Amino acid sequence: MYLFGQKLTVDVQFYDHIENEIPIQIYHDHNHADIGYIVGYSDNFIMVNQICYCRKQFTFVSRPGY
Repeated sequence: MYLFGQKLTVDVQFYDHIENEIPIQIYHDHNHADIGYIVGYSDNFIMVNQICYCRKQFTFVSRPGY
């Protein structure tokens, strides 16, 4: 299980969040950018709310129970 606020960095974590419908929060330079469910991912992007977020530019944080 993932901790509230746990940083996500590897594919298996993103896959788990899709499979288990765990929401994530997205930050850009320590500022909240978005919150929602992952619908897809690649080596370079994470898709949430029909927006692709660059994995190198944004920080992704687990929000189980949110």
